[in-house]
Amino acid sequence: MNLLKRVMPRSLLGRSLLMILIPLVALQAVTFQIFYGTHLDIISRRLTAAIGGELALTVRLMKRYPSEEDHEWILARARDELGLDITLEPGARLADTERVNVLGPMDDDMEAALNEAALGPFTMDWTSDPRSVLINIQVSDGVLHVVAPRKRLYSTTIYLFVPWVVGTALLLFAVAALFMRNQVRGIRRLARAAEAFGRGRDTPAIRPEGATEVRQAAEAFNRMQDRIRRFLAQRTEMLAGVSHDLRTPLTRLRLALAMLPKDEAWRADVTEMTDDVEEMDRMIGGYLAFARGEGTEQAKEVDLAAMLTDVAAAARRGGANIEISVPDKLTVSLRADAVRRAITNLVDNARRHAGRITLSAMSRGRSVLVNVDDDGPGIAAERREDVFRPFKSDATGGTGLGLTIARDIVRAHGGDISLEDSPLGGLRARVRLPV
Repeated sequence: MNLLKRVMPRSLLGRSLLMILIPLVALQAVTFQIFYGTHLDIISRRLTAAIGGELALTVRLMKRYPSEEDHEWILARARDELGLDITLEPGARLADTERVNVLGPMDDDMEAALNEAALGPFTMDWTSDPRSVLINIQVSDGVLHVVAPRKRLYSTTIYLFVPWVVGTALLLFAVAALFMRNQVRGIRRLARAAEAFGRGRDTPAIRPEGATEVRQAAEAFNRMQDRIRRFLAQRTEMLAGVSHDLRTPLTRLRLALAMLPKDEAWRADVTEMTDDVEEMDRMIGGYLAFARGEGTEQAKEVDLAAMLTDVAAAARRGGANIEISVPDKLTVSLRADAVRRAITNLVDNARRHAGRITLSAMSRGRSVLVNVDDDGPGIAAERREDVFRPFKSDATGGTGLGLTIARDIVRAHGGDISLEDSPLGGLRARVRLPV
């Protein structure tokens, strides 16, 4: 079963053609078996029996009339009337020769016919002359050499039957392959559009084509794509209103706190309330960024190495001790601002917990790997998945959205983020992006 799975084609086109090819080959095999097992076999036996009978008649006539003149007359009649080139080598003895089988039943049927005719010892040579069969028969006064034309031993219909069967099979297979390729084309277009839409790219509506089921799938995908776009647009508009409605009272609170008297008795309370307002503003901003995702930004070819260099430079300006190891050029199709924000979130998360950070990137197969390593305390393996849940506050007082937003962005590109042990002793955040 495992071997069958390995040799089976993986594509729909390959499997569909295989479903056509197997019955076709089985049908041709049955046809050939019927032809070779009945028609060709019967024709071969009849033709070889005819030659065997003619040779038996000739040998018996030579025994009945043993004079040299009679032999010459009998052999002349055989050449003229029977179409057999027969000569007598007087006094010769038949030499033993090794039999060589040829394709088809003709050699076996000829041997059976000569044995049935009881001519005595004989040999057959099927290889010396491509147009004839050389038969040597031991008679009482020498060896009878017979040259029998091969065209008398088989039917020429085989030359028409085999090309007809093979030609029609190839024509049928070609038509089926062309038809199936056109049917599969719509499915492939649907798969490409779904993959592109899943990565956030602006894809036009698919033109339905192919079989009814494929057309229905394409139309359903177009409707789904329109509904999702309307939902995203409505959500963005709603979030814009939420942002205004929530930040307006926060702004009034911030102004009210700024207008309070600078009394030493109230200074500590005012500072705490101001910090709370700023924290609420950051939480709202983080929520809006998480819910809004990457917005309407479109994917384009970006030099990921240059982007990572800029992220590292910005982290150094913020006081981070970061080292970078990237290729000279690493071009990837992605949404630059969104991916920059995801990598920045990972670097900021590492900077809050560690003193040393390394940022590296490499190409591996059809993916690009970006690693953010630190020498911090790390995260226990059983808790690593929990940190990606939104609004799980950490020990530094963050909103718990940095890793969530980063994973949301990377997964929208068809990749993923995983947390592992770092060679530096802390945590490694590994980003995998498809090329």
